[in-house]
Amino acid sequence: MNLTISGHHLEVTPALREYVLTKLDRVTRHFDQVVDVTVLLTVEKLKEKERRQKAEVTLRVKGRDIFVEQAHEDLYAAIDQLMDKLDRQVVRHKDKVQDHHHATAKRLETNAG
Repeated sequence: MNLTISGHHLEVTPALREYVLTKLDRVTRHFDQVVDVTVLLTVEKLKEKERRQKAEVTLRVKGRDIFVEQAHEDLYAAIDQLMDKLDRQVVRHKDKVQDHHHATAKRLETNAG
């Protein structure tokens, strides 16, 4: 699995990198066929009071790219919400892949019997 963590208007500290890695671990535990992961952490400076922290991730799995983004005032909260969204999408993708293969196997058994 290739992993790229980069920052836009932000320096990716070792603590941030470690936090993202621990959160990604949960996603890869659900689905181990991940080819490539690109994480982009951004600070958008709109006005003094309206600073937004944005986290984006592109997860490449066999046959599909999953893109998720989340914005929040706190970068760690944005990462948490982002990983929750990503986890749901990965589980949904995994279910689709498994259901598809399961249905094919059932059809073959029915035709053979």
